[in-house]
Amino acid sequence: MVDAPRRHPARTVRLRSVGDAELELQYRVVHGYRRAFRVAGQGPALVLIHGIGDSSATWAELIPDLARTHTVIAPDLLGHGDSDKPRADYSVAAYANGVRDLLTTLGIESATLVGHSLGGGVAMQFAYQFPERTERLILVSAGGVGREVNPVLRMVSLPGAHLMLAGLRLPGMRLQVGLAVRLMKLLDTDLGQDAPELLTLVDALPDETSRNAFIRTLRAVVDWRGQVVTMLDRCYLTEGMPTMLLWGDRDSVVPVRHAYGAHEAMPGSRLEIFEQAGHFPFHTDPARFVALVEEFTAGTEPAHWSREHWRDLLRSGRGGTAGHPDTARSRAVERGLREASERSAT
Repeated sequence: MVDAPRRHPARTVRLRSVGDAELELQYRVVHGYRRAFRVAGQGPALVLIHGIGDSSATWAELIPDLARTHTVIAPDLLGHGDSDKPRADYSVAAYANGVRDLLTTLGIESATLVGHSLGGGVAMQFAYQFPERTERLILVSAGGVGREVNPVLRMVSLPGAHLMLAGLRLPGMRLQVGLAVRLMKLLDTDLGQDAPELLTLVDALPDETSRNAFIRTLRAVVDWRGQVVTMLDRCYLTEGMPTMLLWGDRDSVVPVRHAYGAHEAMPGSRLEIFEQAGHFPFHTDPARFVALVEEFTAGTEPAHWSREHWRDLLRSGRGGTAGHPDTARSRAVERGLREASERSAT
């Protein structure tokens, strides 16, 4: 069930202002590759992980507010933004490793992770690989929950995608696509909610190197049948880790029913639905988004990790005895999880 409706939380008292210089991109070379990131503020660490084809710029309008109460780190994932785009491993596990290594170079041992879309899958994977370094999870329209995903992404995972993406940049194509987007908005379709944002992602792929990195990343998580990576089978491991799910009820990329599935599978999680929002709820209602993040981080204690607790969770397993009785309802949830995906991230 969805948590009882909450009033939009009041904004918290600000601790300090943030200068423009703090929002500029910085760079570190890790494993021989340049990683771009933004860092601002003081306080508990808050890591903002963007989605596929996007960059840390997607958080730019939110960072000044969040940085008044947190040290905010927003990386450009490898293959994205101003980070290098090598022929490399773009799996969610590799991205989780990359986030860990960047945080280590910055002297940050643990953090609250905020992940959007693909970044949500990366945040979940980070929590699985490095639970001792994860204080909280905030998953925004996260991938890695079920098979369903926008058909356009499934199509781009097919052979020949390079030509299709390159074709979108031909003279005249941008105008035609823009007209189609306006039509979808006029018809009030769910895709119309997200089309302008998705179009900017195409604009962020100006050359073959960028397009290759995008396609390699996409094919690591999506094929012609949909998403191929899930964390649902291990969501029970978030027991004891404060987790909040934020979703737009008109998300055309990752449907909102995935939010309810993740909420069901993650013990003690909190679910917040943004009405009339698409795949980017933090753009639709940034004030509510910032207020929820602030309230959640201030009102919950960081997860306390121990080897004994982790061992007990693994031994009891999903639907086991550790607070999950073996009932007809739990068995039904189990069947749903098995149907959601054919394999898992490792």
